[in-house]
Amino acid sequence: MSEVCENWTQWLKQNRFAGQTPEMIEQTIKWLEAVRDVILVYAEIQPHETILDIGTGTGLLAFKALELQNCKGNVIFSDKFQDCLLDCQRILDQSCINEGYQMLLCPCEHIALPDSTVHKALMRSVLVHIVNKQPAINEIYRVLKPGGKFCAFEPIISSNTRYWEILDPVYIDKYEDFKKAENEMMENPLDSLCNFDQNTLKMNLEIAGFSNSDVKLQEVKSNYVVQEGMVAQWFNNPPSPGQPTTKERYMKYFDEGAVDKFISDAQKYLTGREISLKTNAVFINATK
Repeated sequence: MSEVCENWTQWLKQNRFAGQTPEMIEQTIKWLEAVRDVILVYAEIQPHETILDIGTGTGLLAFKALELQNCKGNVIFSDKFQDCLLDCQRILDQSCINEGYQMLLCPCEHIALPDSTVHKALMRSVLVHIVNKQPAINEIYRVLKPGGKFCAFEPIISSNTRYWEILDPVYIDKYEDFKKAENEMMENPLDSLCNFDQNTLKMNLEIAGFSNSDVKLQEVKSNYVVQEGMVAQWFNNPPSPGQPTTKERYMKYFDEGAVDKFISDAQKYLTGREISLKTNAVFINATK
């Protein structure tokens, strides 16, 4: 298992930007802010409401909700990782904010709140890290008040551009073998990153009991020139703390020498080339 990423705070602040140029990092931050703003528009946050940010991380959603309420409500920073809550608390303390919020240490599958407690539940890229999504969505439904809203964003990784699609088999040793392995990895029902799509999420919401659930698919296309060392980062940077890197995932199919050769071939072929990538995600807007 990779030792590159020790906790979620480090991953959110550093590892997720690994291999990106300064311009790409700036674009990523703007994209994160745009995602946040869409979720909050869906949520229609009002003063004095109780807002639950599930898997708050570095507080992207919670801090903005706190700002929208002018600290005249109760924004719950919820996460199962203490390091994330401590980092959010540090920011609040530095900003001399001491009201309108609370910290809650718990996993999404077992939210430590009574039934019908919150007006709005917010989430960004949390279900993608949970193998069995249904219990988590059931919990969100449970803690919402009648008429409450669940507003979220989730990446649909299974339908993103795959490595074999941007490589030329002429330049890649064992191309067909690695293509087959990648397709199997992306269709693994036990892998939380890719075992769902917009249709299964819609079904999860309906099973939980949401009376009105809108799951809107968004496709984003991007073009950029691959920089020196960027490909190695793709394969050696973990998708989250405790998760195997892409290199480690391939090593379930091939020995390390073969995987290193594949990465080297991909890096030689792609460096300096302009590539086109497709990424898919969904925005969820559901009412209890």
